[in-house]
Amino acid sequence: MVDEQGGQLGVMSTRDALELAREHELDLVEVASNSVPPVCRLLDYGKFRYLQSTKEKEMRRTQKNTGLREVRFRPRIGRHDIEAKERLVHKLLDEGNKVKVSVMFRGREMDHPDIAVNLLRQVHEALKEDSKLEQTPKLEGRFMSIILAPAKAAVAKPEPPKPELESAETENA
Repeated sequence: MVDEQGGQLGVMSTRDALELAREHELDLVEVASNSVPPVCRLLDYGKFRYLQSTKEKEMRRTQKNTGLREVRFRPRIGRHDIEAKERLVHKLLDEGNKVKVSVMFRGREMDHPDIAVNLLRQVHEALKEDSKLEQTPKLEGRFMSIILAPAKAAVAKPEPPKPELESAETENA
């Protein structure tokens, strides 16, 4: 038996332990049921659960969420659109996300998977220094895709220095 401050109370019967818990207006919680005799503790169980849930919320809040983001292309995409989507992929990789780059086929476009492979290779070549290829081109139904992972861990970029206000002397000159 352990009291609310963590002090040892020794071995006692269940009836005595429950009576002691009622006197202190606490709950009797079994901590280690496999030991002989089982170890019980006096504590406010509602407060204990509340503290546990707040700790879990804080852990989830501080945890880095590295998700898988997807950017879709079409086989008949223009050069400027490719560049715009490459910039988007670059931004997502800088944030530390993995990026699934997919080419979506419609109708007879499925007869030319070589176009999609060339497009995916082109995107990978453009982002080679920022990413590493995690999955080679793979055909999944109407989509051919690759997965790119950040080449290095995402590092928080320092904010650019703010320009200092010029003194009144330079403004009047």
